[in-house]
Amino acid sequence: MDMRAEVEWVDSRQRLPGDGMPVAAAITGRFASDDTDERDPDAGQEFWLVRPMYFTTRHFAEDGREYRDCFVDSDGVVRLPYGRDPDEPRDCDDPITHWAELPTLPGTTVHYLLGEKAETARANALGEGT
Repeated sequence: MDMRAEVEWVDSRQRLPGDGMPVAAAITGRFASDDTDERDPDAGQEFWLVRPMYFTTRHFAEDGREYRDCFVDSDGVVRLPYGRDPDEPRDCDDPITHWAELPTLPGTTVHYLLGEKAETARANALGEGT
């Protein structure tokens, strides 16, 4: 059983995912440099990292602020696509440069399974199937 997954990265300036789609998101930014004791070796450095997020066409933050076409992580942090219209207010210091569909479950072509189908697929992927 082939357990490798292929990733196709999409430039967020060219195309956005569908509403509600879970994705891997490439985030760019700069670590905070307010470490006055200089104990944090990463302080002030640029970064580019991947995090799981979901994309939504409309999101209301806890403070009531409305966001359009944004990526949201599990902590509720909102990030916007890279290169948005410079006339729009910038509420995002760490934009999303690229996104990719999450891989499917091991040994399957789907992202989720329920009940007996989940049990069978998991057992097969772990080599425990009968």
